[in-house]
Amino acid sequence: MNMAQNTVGIVGLGNMGSGMAQTLLRHGYEVLGTDVGAKQQQVAREMGVNVVADIAALCSQTKVILLSLPMAKHVSEVVSGKDGIIEHAQQQSLIIDTSTSEPEVTRSLAAMLAPTGHQLLDCPVSGGPAGAIAGTMVMLVGGETDALERAMPYLEILSSKVVYMGASGNGHAAKLVNNLLCAAHLVTTAEAVALGTKAGLNAEDLIAGLNAGSGRSAISEVNFPRWILNQAFDSGFTMQLMRKDVGLAKNMIADMGLELPMSEQVSQIWAASADNLAGENDFNYIVKNCGLGD
Repeated sequence: MNMAQNTVGIVGLGNMGSGMAQTLLRHGYEVLGTDVGAKQQQVAREMGVNVVADIAALCSQTKVILLSLPMAKHVSEVVSGKDGIIEHAQQQSLIIDTSTSEPEVTRSLAAMLAPTGHQLLDCPVSGGPAGAIAGTMVMLVGGETDALERAMPYLEILSSKVVYMGASGNGHAAKLVNNLLCAAHLVTTAEAVALGTKAGLNAEDLIAGLNAGSGRSAISEVNFPRWILNQAFDSGFTMQLMRKDVGLAKNMIADMGLELPMSEQVSQIWAASADNLAGENDFNYIVKNCGLGD
């Protein structure tokens, strides 16, 4: 592996970006990073990331750039905005977008990048900050197969499973569907536990029973034991981010011309949660609006 291949740039050094940086550093990569937040810069610097001033400085030192950003508008700004990647990237750069973005935005950016010789993969991730640090995330990938082949050495380090979804934007579409289902499972599992405890069942015993039966899900197997039943609520993923993803999934349903009443009800519950659950709260707090309040 030459030095160019051994250097990875990360734009966005929040919980997920810094977690991926740790994993790459642990595997011997040099990691460059940039972020608008001073705190994020300091944390990354302390773990060994070479924090640079801006995207221009980052692009000057690597052709492999990971994005870990909050929203599609931030991805667009970083890629195609003033002083962005398109303006400063070296020839034939590879951009791996791990953000949960919007499929049409991704497709538009990929089409914009292609004539310049750059490649864009949408690689939204599941597994949270803990998965990013451990390198055990799941990645749903959209984009050209040759770009995926080029990216695989990095994706294999960062994840335990890579699932190719097809054309550009499909990874982000699949992630929105996944997060809608996750949001629904939080609601339905919370209501199931509320019903069970009202009927005299112990919540921990009930979750164990559900996990031995057909009602189980990742929410009952992971979220309830790890973050909910123990009142930890520290998964690293916020109410604000999940509300954003559920809203994007709702928009996608409308764009497809579908009427999905259960999804509509779930989206209403998450939207209404803004009235009493702050955006910075852990996303698992939604259970408090679904029968498991204090």
